[in-house]
Amino acid sequence: MPRYKLTIEYDGSRYNGWQVQKGKDTIQGKFFDACRNVFETEDFEFYGSSRTDAGVHALAQVAHLDVKTSLKPEIILKRLNETLFADINVLRVEKADNAFNARFDAVARSYVYHISLRRSAFGKSFVWWVKDEIDVQKMKEVAKLYTGFKDFDSFSERTPEEKSTTVEIKHVNIVSEDASVFVHIIGSHFLPKMVRRMVGVMAEAGKGNLSLKEIEEFFQEYSEKAGRYTAPPSGLYLERVYYKGEKISTDFKKCLSLN
Repeated sequence: MPRYKLTIEYDGSRYNGWQVQKGKDTIQGKFFDACRNVFETEDFEFYGSSRTDAGVHALAQVAHLDVKTSLKPEIILKRLNETLFADINVLRVEKADNAFNARFDAVARSYVYHISLRRSAFGKSFVWWVKDEIDVQKMKEVAKLYTGFKDFDSFSERTPEEKSTTVEIKHVNIVSEDASVFVHIIGSHFLPKMVRRMVGVMAEAGKGNLSLKEIEEFFQEYSEKAGRYTAPPSGLYLERVYYKGEKISTDFKKCLSLN
């Protein structure tokens, strides 16, 4: 059966995350409906690279689709977009090798989190409005604690399917522009709620409520404390997924170009 690589953007505001769930609207579930409509068959498989949480957005999620069809990639793209709701959009459809796996072949994921330091008309769905003053320099000091191979157990919502909580964080950058603070994080992969807890802990340190020593202790033994500072999903965007042979970009301006 032919395999296709899809690059997708979506506004996750009204969805219960990526992964299909019975009785709930999800991004994957909407693609299942669209594929049934476009290909007029139940004989297909569709898997994403990252299982984004409820309310989280994507600028360039990647998925693979297995389906027997005579339609060319550009026609698949057009028909899927005609069927999907306006808050989900397929950017690219490419023929892929049958061995390609959107999730397991990914070597890194890039996320951007948007904090607003002022009341915003878009706050509820697209940013996290932090009302307190934040010391961005303090956030940058916390960011240094994250890089490298670390046990992020304290930053994860524990699930039975997670066999290991060790993650390689390749890059963390914080950029302050006007009334916005952007956090750019690149890692090998991410555990459930991990990015949101990383950001929440940084923000709490920036407010002066957490010391570097306290945060260092999160890596020494499991603590439920980090979970109390989980940032809301509204400000989080899956920016890009990297595969073997692709150069990982830490260019913050480029990552805001919406691919």
